[in-house]
Amino acid sequence: MSDEPALAPPSTNAFAALRARPVLWAVLPGLVLVVAGLGVFLSVLDGVQEKDDLWDLDQPVLDWLVAHRTAGWTAVLAAITFVTGPTVLPIVVGVACLVWGLVRREWWRPVLLAGAMVASTLMSLAVKGLVGRERPPEDTMFVPGAETTASFPSGHTIGTATLLLVAGYLVCSRNPSVARIVAWVVATVVGTALVALSRLYLGYHFLTDVVAAVALAVVVLGLVTVVDRLHTGPPSP
Repeated sequence: MSDEPALAPPSTNAFAALRARPVLWAVLPGLVLVVAGLGVFLSVLDGVQEKDDLWDLDQPVLDWLVAHRTAGWTAVLAAITFVTGPTVLPIVVGVACLVWGLVRREWWRPVLLAGAMVASTLMSLAVKGLVGRERPPEDTMFVPGAETTASFPSGHTIGTATLLLVAGYLVCSRNPSVARIVAWVVATVVGTALVALSRLYLGYHFLTDVVAAVALAVVVLGLVTVVDRLHTGPPSP
């Protein structure tokens, strides 16, 4: 029998080496989110520019939703799109962050949330300007001419997704529990889906616009995770 010690599997060695670097271990989840979000976004953007893949569903989905509008759903989704728009949502977030800081007597998380919202808005506007995609035809819009910026990505969707993702992370990362994480996931999926649906249903965006917006919101969450973990220090083993 050989007296040489048994070598650990390569995967175990790599895992141990990663754990031995606290800073890298701390920011790894955020980096994974950034890469994943960018991967999905670039894939959707390529489809829009090449007019293939997910782009093939843009017009059929828009036509189907417009053809199935009802007075009740139109009123509900119009209210949702108004509340999550560039006029109301920033005020709600600003007041919420101020109350959070004053009540909890902490400013790191409220400022980080506000910064994430600003970053998502600037990112959305930058991409809109670079891509310059036209909106759906005005005759499909609930209020023709109501939207004047470019279509790709959806600003309403990226704002809502960023708010739900980042706020949930900032709460759950401090006091994690299964119930809290499940509630965060459900709220994020339902809230983002409703806003995305409202933009499609009212004829203001295409399917690829809202998918790209969610992907960019994941990128923002990844950046927030990296900044927050560098600020708070590496997690305990």
